[in-house]
Amino acid sequence: MYAHLKDLRIVEGASFVAAPSCGLYLAQLGAEVIRFDQIGGGPDFGRWPKDERGASLYWEGLNKGKKSIALDLRKPEGRALAIRLATAPGKGAGIFLTNYPAAGFLSHENLVRHRADQITVRIMGWADGASALDYTINAAIGLPDMTGHPDDARPVNHVLPAWDLLTGSMAALSLLASERRRAATGQGEEIRVPLSDVAIATLGNLGQIAEIVTTGQDRARVGNDLFGAFGRDFVTADGKRVMIVAITARQWTDLLAALGIGAEIAAVEAARSVSFASDEGIRFEHRDAINPIVERAVRARSLDALEKAFDGGGVCWAPYRTLGQAVAGEPRLVSANPLFAELAHPSGHTYPTPGYAGTLRGEARLRPRPAPRLGANTEEVLAEVLGCDAGEIASLHDRGVVASA
Repeated sequence: MYAHLKDLRIVEGASFVAAPSCGLYLAQLGAEVIRFDQIGGGPDFGRWPKDERGASLYWEGLNKGKKSIALDLRKPEGRALAIRLATAPGKGAGIFLTNYPAAGFLSHENLVRHRADQITVRIMGWADGASALDYTINAAIGLPDMTGHPDDARPVNHVLPAWDLLTGSMAALSLLASERRRAATGQGEEIRVPLSDVAIATLGNLGQIAEIVTTGQDRARVGNDLFGAFGRDFVTADGKRVMIVAITARQWTDLLAALGIGAEIAAVEAARSVSFASDEGIRFEHRDAINPIVERAVRARSLDALEKAFDGGGVCWAPYRTLGQAVAGEPRLVSANPLFAELAHPSGHTYPTPGYAGTLRGEARLRPRPAPRLGANTEEVLAEVLGCDAGEIASLHDRGVVASA
């Protein structure tokens, strides 16, 4: 964690991945992020993965460093408190992060009635308000049909919620840009960040829409080959699988030297009147000849021997591991990574916990904070943000409008 955004207060009314990840990143940069949830937990409070007692490890992972207030949003008084929180006065406040429907009681039009310079960042599925999740957006834009082996026509869903995570990052960037503009002009605004737009814009930025338009053809499946360059999985003499990639000219020459296959590759170049040295695309086009040479060289070596040759020669590669093997066996990822600290969490478990993924050099990295228990900061937020006195807070509790941990 860092303290760069310590003067900002963001109120988060959201669930699932995209919006909570946005709030997480901002909290890890020092912002005060206050998340409100329905009493008993919102729709993501019990999401998998869970521990043996049913506590959501997912929820406590995405809500690290935030404050929590529990409201009964089914009651008019609970909804009124949510609006008061989102629009509370103060410099650096009046910023609301949500994936609630655009036309509901937390619409931007309703919020600006309470604060004229309100900033609302709204995560959406489709830009027209239709419901969508990462998996359905992926299906809609065609990525599952590009993924997988050429001899299997079934679509392949990706296990990583990439559009959720990219949308959360874009929402954080947009929020900071809007807050910067408001500081200069006094003007608030609503920002809408639909998963569908992030996804299709990304494919456009990567040249894939242009590829479709100019060639008239969808991209074919290439299995585990890296599209447009040299890269594929190979099996070692002791049955271990590794991923090897050579995009740059240096990576390519280092790979040939480490495997001792320079002469064989040169023979292919001479026979086909090509040069693989500087054009990664040509390596992809001639993978039918390159891959068998690399395959034989890798299969002749054990993983240990390959590791010594590759790491000593600057080759870009990695052995395939399970996540458990990666956590236990690659110190750079967790055990020796200053990004992580051992923290006790609301579930009762203590485990390595990441802070902000970027390193702000020259600034001290603060220890990450765990997620709060649901409603743990209810009284604090009511008193410090909304100015409620003890009697009002007690009355809200008695009427079931709010709840504490």
